[in-house]
Amino acid sequence: MDVTDWVVLLSAATAAGWVDAVVGGGGLIVLPTLLLVVPGIAPQTALGTNKLAAVAGTATAAVTFARKVPLQWRLLVPAAVLAAITAAAGAAAVSLIDRDLFIPIVLVVLVGVVVFVTARPSIGITLATHPPSRRKAILVIALAAGLIGAYDGLLGPGTGTFLIITFATLLGTEFVRAAAMAKVINCGSNIGALIFFGFTGHVLWALGAAMAVANIAGAVMGSRMALARGAEFVRMVLLVVVVVMVIRLGWQQFG
Repeated sequence: MDVTDWVVLLSAATAAGWVDAVVGGGGLIVLPTLLLVVPGIAPQTALGTNKLAAVAGTATAAVTFARKVPLQWRLLVPAAVLAAITAAAGAAAVSLIDRDLFIPIVLVVLVGVVVFVTARPSIGITLATHPPSRRKAILVIALAAGLIGAYDGLLGPGTGTFLIITFATLLGTEFVRAAAMAKVINCGSNIGALIFFGFTGHVLWALGAAMAVANIAGAVMGSRMALARGAEFVRMVLLVVVVVMVIRLGWQQFG
């Protein structure tokens, strides 16, 4: 790769770190860029290299959020471990899944997210009148970590977004706190997928490490901006990112 290729990849990693920190979906920036700039790279290697950068970014965003937002670590740490396990299993099962059928399902879900968030503007903006019971919180967080973690290993785009929407909808959490919770679990799923891709030789370590530094820079900017501007800002970015994901996945599937 020449200097221009490096500039493009590091810029993409920085932008992805910003987007991931706010609402998730950074993979839709990095993955196409990797496939374009590094001709002949295997899709699994692109996924694995992206996970190396994403682990650094999500961990940084989680720490940045945690300094300002109180989190239930006793629930989130085990959930992150569960997400790591299911993401590794999902990555291992990639070859067994018909992705041509999987992507339309994701598209339908994403369109549903846009409609739901648009129709209910209070979601993620105002706290629930009655906080969920501890049992419900445990159940929702565990199911989100297990199922969405597996999805992260299988496909990936929008993992953080799905986590944020789940917490805002089912637990009544406002968007900034939901984003903080999502970063912890997403960090776990990224680690699980990275372990699998690393052991199977599908990570370009030097490139991924350089992109990780750029991803960290983007994550710091994104998480600080989300904390400073609040839930309305996160909601706006979420809607924009989901619409872009629908267009990108729709083009990939039907274009």
